[in-house]
This record gives sequence, C-alpha cells and structure tokens, in this order.
Amino acid sequence: MTEIKPLLSIRELNKSYGDLHVLKNIALEVMPGEVVAIIGASGSGKSTFLRCLNVMEMPQSCFMDFGNLSFDFREGARAQPDAGQLQQLRTQIGMVFQSYHLWPHMTVLENVIEAPMRVKKMPRKVAITEADELLTRVGMLAKRDSYPAKLSGGQQQRVAIARALAMKPKLMLFDEATSALDPELVGEVLSLIATLADDGMTMLLVTHEIAFAREVSSRVLFFDQGVIAEDGPPQKVLAKPKSPRLQQFLRRILHEDITASQENDQ
Repeated sequence: MTEIKPLLSIRELNKSYGDLHVLKNIALEVMPGEVVAIIGASGSGKSTFLRCLNVMEMPQSCFMDFGNLSFDFREGARAQPDAGQLQQLRTQIGMVFQSYHLWPHMTVLENVIEAPMRVKKMPRKVAITEADELLTRVGMLAKRDSYPAKLSGGQQQRVAIARALAMKPKLMLFDEATSALDPELVGEVLSLIATLADDGMTMLLVTHEIAFAREVSSRVLFFDQGVIAEDGPPQKVLAKPKSPRLQQFLRRILHEDITASQENDQ
C-alpha cells in the first residue's frame, strides 16, 4: 500500500519585522485534499503565515517541503531557493486576497488568461478555452468581457478565484476572502469555496466565518501571538476549545455575529 505523503510540510518557520517576532517556530503538515481553516484575532500572524507559504514574505527561517520541492530559508543555507525555484513554487500555490487585486485595465477574461500565457507560455487559444471553463464554473462567463469596475465585490472575488485556479495550483490559499464583501455577497463566495472543497482541492483559508469553518474544513488551526495554539478537527477545536484565549475569541466572534444579524434585520 502506497503511503500518502503530506503535500506541504514546514517546520521552524520564523518571521520577524525588526524586533516584532510575528511567527514563532511554526510547524505544520497538510495532506492532499485537506481543508484547513485558520482562525485567530487580528495581529496573531495568520495572514503573514499564508504570505510566507507562497513566499510573498521571506521568512527568517523555515524548512519547507512542497511536492518535489525542498527549501531551507535560513540565510546562507545551501538549499535556499533561487529565483526559478521561487517562481515554480508560486505557480503551484494559488492565493486569493480579501481585496481581489484584479487588474482594472483588463477584462474578466484577460485577467484570467494573463498568468497562464505569460508564466506558463500557454497558447492564447488554449488559455481562453480553459478560462471560459473556469468562468463557467464560478458563474462568471456572462461577464467575461466586463471590466472589474462594473462588477460587484462578490463577482470580483469569484473572478479572482478563477484567476488563481487558471494556474492549476496544487494548493489554494484564501486570506479572509469574504471580509471586504457586503454581508449579502458573502454567501456566494463561501458557496464557491465549499464547492472547491467538495472537489478535493487542498486549501488553507484564514476566515472569521466560524460556521463555515465548522461545516467545510477538515481541520482548524487557532493562531495566538504567533504560534498555533490549537490544532484539530472542527468539532473538537470549535466545540470544545481547551485554551481560555480560544474560548474568549469564539465568544467574541459569536457576539459580533449576533449583533450584525440584529442590525441587518432592522
């Protein structure tokens, strides 16, 4: 029987900004097909963690294995990645941000085909065919010739997801993908992410949508002051939190959700 290996394995991940130690000796393994929800208060290191995984932020130290790539990010280490290896890593890890980051001067279609054509040298005809399939999948084919300014926030975020998927990543990262959306638009993006999870996409997602994390994720990480304070299945971490910090965090999130619901009903 073939042993299934982690898709992503990291250890001793440290990231500092001057004297501020944001991530402290993080270790994590993610198996193929896992959906890992990351929760925690603002400033706990969640977004920085995602940005280190696709090396938008360079960690001070980290041993990383991703697929057939192995890196040692310590200064002067022999296995430090070169520019070509970093690009190879980034093409296999898709990322969706809270603020969409679509190119405003390009149509929806042009946004989706740009990276496959430029980075992967995909022929334009092939890129368009695959983009149309993705836009159909995210419910945005009818807007393929529209510019981002003509789209709602939820529509822009669905295009951003299609753009990330166009590179055929092995891992998708979502950094609070719904936090910039109006409440009535959150559901359409969460529904799309849930569909990707059902399709077996490996994902790490920073989210404050606790109910969504409970329903969709196979695992929840609670970040607190730069460390993974709790790690386990959602029914354990969310229903029976061990640490007072997580108990307090969940009470605050629940209170905010109730307050927001009451305001929306008025």
